[in-house]
Amino acid sequence: MAPILDIKNLRKSYAGGFEALKGVSLQIEQGEIIALLGPNGAGKTTLISTVCGITSATSGQIKVGGHDINTDFRAARRMIGLVPQEVALEPFETVINTVKFSQGLFGKKRDIGAIEKILKQLSLFDKRNNQLKELSGGMKRRVLIAKALAHEPRVLFLDEPTAGVDVELRKDMWDIVADLKADGVTIILTTHYIEEAEAIADRVGIIANGELLLVEDKTKLMAQMGKKQLEVQLTAPLSAIPDGLVSYDLTLGPSGDALIYTYDTNAERTGITQLLNDVAKAGLSLRDVVTRQSSLEDIFVTLVKEDAA
Repeated sequence: MAPILDIKNLRKSYAGGFEALKGVSLQIEQGEIIALLGPNGAGKTTLISTVCGITSATSGQIKVGGHDINTDFRAARRMIGLVPQEVALEPFETVINTVKFSQGLFGKKRDIGAIEKILKQLSLFDKRNNQLKELSGGMKRRVLIAKALAHEPRVLFLDEPTAGVDVELRKDMWDIVADLKADGVTIILTTHYIEEAEAIADRVGIIANGELLLVEDKTKLMAQMGKKQLEVQLTAPLSAIPDGLVSYDLTLGPSGDALIYTYDTNAERTGITQLLNDVAKAGLSLRDVVTRQSSLEDIFVTLVKEDAA
């Protein structure tokens, strides 16, 4: 089955010679949630803008549902919904009229039932007759999503969807995304919140300096690249690591009462058993042993540092 979004060797250069995208290729299957992580200026928004037809590519090919965005623009664009990063809404218009207008922009027949369903799904139905200026920032973001869904797109782009909203509302948005996925909508989101990618994405793409460094299944990525740390908590603090433990490349905790050992989860042997034996031989008394898995944030920082080197 062909991917619903197929991007091949996409490049975007500007008159001054700046390359915002450097040969990006990406295939996304129907119903996937993919999170694109990257620092400011990495090319995330440029990538989305190019797929959505807001920016023209310098070279490369983009197909949405098999429709080329250059030769079959209208059919491709009808499949796409975009929730932009900036909240730009007419303050004196009502919620329901704003969403109705977006439905009409794509040539869809007026379907008030479909609009009401979207408003209910986004907890906006009770606010449908409110002017937009009366809504909170979080509610305005929900209106942006409702506008993007008004023409029933199969691919939804969310550009920093939870920027500036509180933690509780962010989790509500995650639930909304999960519901959309259940309806078969393919979702591509850009985010600065690593926990957002960990919470809702199927795959994670890391982009920096206009290049897609990798795209990987979230669980597989953490298993392949993630490290684990073993923290050996001691009953009494140390001023230095004992000579008998130097070969393990341990780190002494800030208070001196913990030894931190980093190891590869995929290694044939982790060395933990021998380490604990040697800790006992050194005459150290253990209070507890704790392990911690590297997060996507650790992996992201490592990859971006490697790319910048």
